[in-house]
Amino acid sequence: MSSNRIEELKKRRQVELKNKKNQIHYALAITLITFAIYIFLLKHNIEYSKFWIIGLLIGFTLQRSRFCFGASFRDPVLAGSTSILRAIIIAFIITTIGFSILQSNYSLDHVNTIPGQIYPVGIHTVIGAILFGLGMVIAGGCGSGILMRIGEGFTLQIVVLIGFIIGAMSAARNFEFWDKLIISKSPTIYLARYLGFPMTTILQIIVLIILYILVSIYDKKNNMMRM
Repeated sequence: MSSNRIEELKKRRQVELKNKKNQIHYALAITLITFAIYIFLLKHNIEYSKFWIIGLLIGFTLQRSRFCFGASFRDPVLAGSTSILRAIIIAFIITTIGFSILQSNYSLDHVNTIPGQIYPVGIHTVIGAILFGLGMVIAGGCGSGILMRIGEGFTLQIVVLIGFIIGAMSAARNFEFWDKLIISKSPTIYLARYLGFPMTTILQIIVLIILYILVSIYDKKNNMMRM
């Protein structure tokens, strides 16, 4: 690309930035609304006010980090980048340690009382994973990614959110039927019951570390941003 062309692009970019609408008044309005909601919740339900602050912090973190499960599987294929996937693996390592500490205080003979989502694994798991994976690709992101983009002003994602709500409500309404038909008949596999918490935790962390190393090698060889 010639130097004249580069200068032309720079000038065009400067003009675009100059003509860009100032959105500070929008930011101030949203900040005031957010603060007003917090005050309202603080007066009527302190527990909800805590959830409100936690939700805001999580949303801010997601937006600034571009954290999205959909992107973690999409970027390695499209751009060769595994930065988000590596971040998710690190998050899994941290949560593995945290959940292991919490769950180790409960009796393994009563799986239903152990904190966390422990459900049967079967063909329904495979079908659900495929459907959700296809949905993420078509929608352009996972649940957190969709909410993040709506906050950024991507109005098309509102349609996706509506579909998300309809699907979730439909699943909740028909869960009992599918539970009796397939889910309850599938085996519940809980490794800590067979290997114990220390061995299960160590084994899972080793697997995650191996995955991290593999995706890091893949990133070095295929990341288009490095080329």
